Amino acid sequence: MDSPGYIVLSRLVAQTRATAVTANNLANAETPGFRAARPLFGTVLERQRATDVPQGGRDLAFAQDRATWRDPTQGTLATTGNPLDIAIAAPEGFFAVETPRGERFTRAGRFTLDGEGRIVDPDGNALLGTEGRPLRLAPGESRIEVLGDGTLRTENGVNGQVRVVRFTDAQRLQAEGDRLLAAPQDMAPERIERPGLVQGATEGSNVRPVLEITRMTEELREFQYVAQMVEREGERLGTAVERILRKR
Repeated sequence: MDSPGYIVLSRLVAQTRATAVTANNLANAETPGFRAARPLFGTVLERQRATDVPQGGRDLAFAQDRATWRDPTQGTLATTGNPLDIAIAAPEGFFAVETPRGERFTRAGRFTLDGEGRIVDPDGNALLGTEGRPLRLAPGESRIEVLGDGTLRTENGVNGQVRVVRFTDAQRLQAEGDRLLAAPQDMAPERIERPGLVQGATEGSNVRPVLEITRMTEELREFQYVAQMVEREGERLGTAVERILRKR
């Protein structure tokens, strides 16, 4: 394959990646706390070798998948009435949960109680308090109250305080599934003293389905255009080889 073929191939790979990201956004339109993602592409320039750039031409430009950017816009808060559903008013805040892989972070504030009295997310990961331990409720405690600063109390008194953190560069967080985020080792979380928690509510996804469907349609069309170009490039090469063989 010559240079035009490789350039078109790099564009096909980039377009495939863009379509996959958009499809993931659509799939999580109803996932609590989900943030829509956008791929970031760059251009890799490569100077042509063993020849001069033709007059009016330029260096070869290849598409490169650089990163994925998350839309920081906060989702809409929906009232549920469940005392263990908690939403974060601060757009940069994250709950801290304990997982088998270590501490992870999430905006999805839909919690329940497990058999041990721990407050857990739908996957069984325990919600952590400011002391770094899972928050628990004693058997029989029913009047659950979560204050704006994260204080958790019942009819028996204060049970702890929900840990809510933020990061200096939240874009560096690495997604694990649809709800959890992992922090790089060189980036420590910073506690938010007054996160403005809202009890009995959850933050919805910030995905706008109509916009994503429109974007998906555009990306599929672009993929088709590039695929057609690949096909025509193959026909061009085949015709060129055939003409050379005829001359011989």
